[in-house]
Amino acid sequence: MSIINNLIGPVTGILDKFVEDKDQKAKLAHELATMADNHAQELAKGQLAINLADAKSGSFWQGGWRPSIGWSCSLALFYSFVLQPFMTFGFAAAGYPIPDLPSLNTTELFPILGALLGIGSLRTFEKTRGVAK
Repeated sequence: MSIINNLIGPVTGILDKFVEDKDQKAKLAHELATMADNHAQELAKGQLAINLADAKSGSFWQGGWRPSIGWSCSLALFYSFVLQPFMTFGFAAAGYPIPDLPSLNTTELFPILGALLGIGSLRTFEKTRGVAK
């Protein structure tokens, strides 16, 4: 998508050199921008069709990857924000030396979890509108 957006500016600049009519230039520039939006929309529709086919699959390996990523993110966040701090506190309160507990880089998990939750909210939106079964 970004490649198309990066090409629109230079192509519109070329229009300035070859097309003298301002209305015609505006019309062509609008068509170029609309073409990029339509392309992005078609890509999104294709991805939604693939996601739907994955979700309908009875195979665990095909339909179960999304829940496994969700659970992995949930467990990693639970460890980072709940379990690790309480373990550190527990060791300190009990008088034991605090071991070096492993830490997880949760900044890499947030985009993944956000995408999964975004997809889930679209499903909720469909259910509220009566589109989904």
